[in-house]
Amino acid sequence: MPVVEEIDRRPKPRRSTRSIVASGLSPADLARLTAQGFRIETRTQGSIATEVIRLQVPRGVSVAQARQRVRLVDARASVDFDQFYYLDESTPACMGAECLSNSLVDWASLVQWSGSNASQCGPAPLIGVIDTGINVEHDALKDQAIQIMAQPARRATPSLQDHGTAIAALLVGRPGSQNPGLLPDAKLVAVDAFYRDGGTADRTDVTSLVSAIEALAERGVRVINMSLSGPANEVLQKAIAAAQAKGIVIIAAAGNNGAGAEPSYPAAYPDVFAVTAVDHELKVYRRATQGSYVDLSAPGVNVWTASAQGTGSLKSGTSYAVPFVSAAAGMLLASNPALDAKALQTRLEAYTRDLGRPGRDPTFGFGLIQMAGLCEPPADAPAIATVSDQPNALAGKGQTVDIP
Repeated sequence: MPVVEEIDRRPKPRRSTRSIVASGLSPADLARLTAQGFRIETRTQGSIATEVIRLQVPRGVSVAQARQRVRLVDARASVDFDQFYYLDESTPACMGAECLSNSLVDWASLVQWSGSNASQCGPAPLIGVIDTGINVEHDALKDQAIQIMAQPARRATPSLQDHGTAIAALLVGRPGSQNPGLLPDAKLVAVDAFYRDGGTADRTDVTSLVSAIEALAERGVRVINMSLSGPANEVLQKAIAAAQAKGIVIIAAAGNNGAGAEPSYPAAYPDVFAVTAVDHELKVYRRATQGSYVDLSAPGVNVWTASAQGTGSLKSGTSYAVPFVSAAAGMLLASNPALDAKALQTRLEAYTRDLGRPGRDPTFGFGLIQMAGLCEPPADAPAIATVSDQPNALAGKGQTVDIP
């Protein structure tokens, strides 16, 4: 049946009007800036890249003027606006159990996924997720290997848990539940980097994202799922590049701003996997952002997944396509942990079903991800499993810790 999307038309601020972000500032630089009226609001650990600092600008000074003042203090520093990043989703009106005809299982044939794909690839991978909070008590996520890392400086208004719960279920949903996941035995390390302060929707910012990337890097994740997007940012780009230099694969949503919109970030940064969404008929999601940066396509229209306050609901958006590619990357690394990022990229691009114009195109990228054959089966291949008989993940589940 047709599904009508509920679109939130309230404005979403693109950036803070009272703060900017910078990296590469020395203690002497910071002393000069505080003497000019700047105030340090927060700073990252600087564990994978140069420390990022959020500066509150002096009263009566615009953020554009403040950015220029910092550049005059140290021209070598990276300085940019404190920009906001949002979730790439919309919520269809169909919410009940009758929507189960469009469940995750229906997508299996399109991406050539089965439970045996994951079981043949090797030990369960460790996957990082930067998203909203997650309801680990949801039926699909109970007893799954999920660790939630809270941001050190909690905002006044926490994020809603719906989006994070949906993404987690697509990745590691419990076998036998109404929301089985692609890699139910995988271990998930999730950072709740979002909040609702001063806005109408869950959002995050540059320092929150950099702190989340640092936390996941310290935990040893090789794949980070970022079902979010926003504008280009010089400071964030350097942090993304630093994570990639350590072998971390970043997989992000291509964006939901339409075919003629400007590129979405971090998806459009070099070597980040930009994932767009397609429907059951392999047509591109009507709101998907298009461009030369788009790498891969995956299911993302009317996908049934967990809902924080209920069993589940249909979801649409490039957000929900990202976990399919994150799962594929996780399978590859489980099969061959020594695989470097470039080799992984080449293999994922090769395991696609070409859509649209022959070869890579700005609508579908290299095409629809295909999971069969991504990793070779072991010498003694296990019996073929289904999504309903995969074993549960290991103990120590649903744990929440603070980022140091």
